[in-house]
Amino acid sequence: MIKSHHSVWENCLHSIKKYVDPQAYKTWFAPIKPVLLQGESLTIQVPNNFFFEWIEENYVSLLRTSIRKELGENAKLEYQVLTPGHQSKNKPKSNGASVSAKNVEIPSYQKAKAKAKEGAIKNPFVIPGIKRFKIDPQINRALKFDNFIEGDCNKLARSAAYAISKKPGQTSFNPLVIYGNSGLGKTHLAHAVGNAILEEHEDIVVLYVSSDVFTNQVVQSIKNNVAEDFVSFYQMVDVLIVDDIQFLENKQKTQEIFFHIFNQLHQNNKQIIMTSDRPPKDLNGLEDRLISRFKWGLTADLQEPDYETRMAIFEHKMAKNNVAIPNEVKEYICQTIHGNVRELEGIIVSMAAQMALTEREIDMRLAKSVVNQYISKAANEVNVDFILAIVSEAFEISIEQLKSKSRKRDIVIGRQVAMYLSKKYTDVSLKELGGVFGGRDHSTVIYSLRTVEDLLETDDKLSGRVNGVVKQIQVNLK
Repeated sequence: MIKSHHSVWENCLHSIKKYVDPQAYKTWFAPIKPVLLQGESLTIQVPNNFFFEWIEENYVSLLRTSIRKELGENAKLEYQVLTPGHQSKNKPKSNGASVSAKNVEIPSYQKAKAKAKEGAIKNPFVIPGIKRFKIDPQINRALKFDNFIEGDCNKLARSAAYAISKKPGQTSFNPLVIYGNSGLGKTHLAHAVGNAILEEHEDIVVLYVSSDVFTNQVVQSIKNNVAEDFVSFYQMVDVLIVDDIQFLENKQKTQEIFFHIFNQLHQNNKQIIMTSDRPPKDLNGLEDRLISRFKWGLTADLQEPDYETRMAIFEHKMAKNNVAIPNEVKEYICQTIHGNVRELEGIIVSMAAQMALTEREIDMRLAKSVVNQYISKAANEVNVDFILAIVSEAFEISIEQLKSKSRKRDIVIGRQVAMYLSKKYTDVSLKELGGVFGGRDHSTVIYSLRTVEDLLETDDKLSGRVNGVVKQIQVNLK
């Protein structure tokens, strides 16, 4: 049977899959194309020098083994390395291994850009006769707009993201910075944009990358002296999604390279989407020139969802996991867990597992047992959520009521106690504390703290209840 370059490379990939994880395979092997088979020499095409250097640095032994298995001990593997521009003459390139390499050199990005200005080519990323390089977008296909529950807490960010998905790079939301606390849906929304764009725009190149992965890539590109190719690689992207940009703080070289990538993409009307745990103005370890550019588009926050939105999210996740939960249990969980949406699904899974393993019905007792585990896990340093939960139980007032604007005396006292204990046992500011309790200003919070201090000296019954809550806090602190 006569072998073709396609069949040989397919067999090599089949062997390689056994030794690398799926993510590495998608990133570094799936984009490679077989080009030519001449005797015992297989030529493959890789996107650029950065790609070539990475494979040679990390996978040369694996490549050597797989190609020899197919073509024998004298097998050779040669490369065509593509970078933006026009193809030129062959240039041998040694990789110091038994697998030989041939680099079909293409003019650098800078040369291509200069020619573009002269009118030689309109787009330095379009190579005549060669289809545009396709990369794995690294998008989680399960995270879509369809399963992102919209509420007042996320409406602005969700609406902007959806508008971008229709016309990436053509709205005023460029860049889009989505920020908020952990577990509120930043990453879900970022992936949802990517999925929607991929579904509607087949010719658009989308890439999702976490800031940690990006930083590691920068380090490797510098180490292998291919930083220029690394930048060119990212400048081929139409929609760049960078998750958790706060982790770029105090990494000067990474920020410098990201700055150049950002500038080029933005100038070419390419879409940039970023997530962060803080708004750009609060990213103290980032250069001013980066922060100013992050403000060019739209900065949208994800706030803590209200009770109705949490209930909608909870019921959606119930349906997803095919679990039925009584109404009173749902209400209790959604009133107690509110700071991290991901915990809602964790609670459903935990209760479903206990129901299956112990044959217990899902009731309030089981719910409290599971919820307490999540509260204690999230509150080793004791946070406002934990204090709200135990004050709610001790005073028999729902968390929603504690955070409401109700002026009923028992609710007001419970709310003031929760404020008092939150200020005493956490480092939350007066302004932040007022925000948690219905958007009250700092003077109202100060008044509440002083009121509780006075009542603790004169009201023995209240003092006893507060001491009971304090004991639970102290146990959690141990």
